[in-house]
Amino acid sequence: PSVAVVGSRSPTPAGRALAARFARCFAEAGLAVSSGLAAGIDAAAHTAALDAGGCTVAVIATGPDLAYPPGNARLQARIAAEGVVLSEYPPGMPARPGQFPARNRLVAGLALATVVVEAAQRSGALITARLAAEAGREVCAVPGSVLNPRATGCHRLIRDGAALVERPEEVLELLAPA
Repeated sequence: PSVAVVGSRSPTPAGRALAARFARCFAEAGLAVSSGLAAGIDAAAHTAALDAGGCTVAVIATGPDLAYPPGNARLQARIAAEGVVLSEYPPGMPARPGQFPARNRLVAGLALATVVVEAAQRSGALITARLAAEAGREVCAVPGSVLNPRATGCHRLIRDGAALVERPEEVLELLAPA
């Protein structure tokens, strides 16, 4: 079983730390952490899960032999060695815009819950959250400062019925019946 941790590609240091804290807790609880291997929140979640000795699943929007963004090539190689890299594209397939929402559907579908940490009003993380809700999965959002534009998407999710979570243990409690 896994929990998806998704969010901004350009998070604040606090957002990056929160993503790592949530992912570390999930890994220590025996859950896999899934995400899309994007820069920012995704990379922080994958790294923290591995550093905690847990499993992480990176769903990528390219062929399995390519890294996107290229700066995550070392992290992708580490995940391939210690976790799972999943792609529905053949080797050599470069990143194209339409492939990211398709990747997000897999991230959402693999997870019991999707936790959104720092997402702007227009964010791929919100696509993942919508797809998770449509698939009957739990959607959780970490609130942020009203002055942080990277928190507006999380606030919208909360207004629309996502579970407001401040600590990873709250997600674990939410998933306990499952």
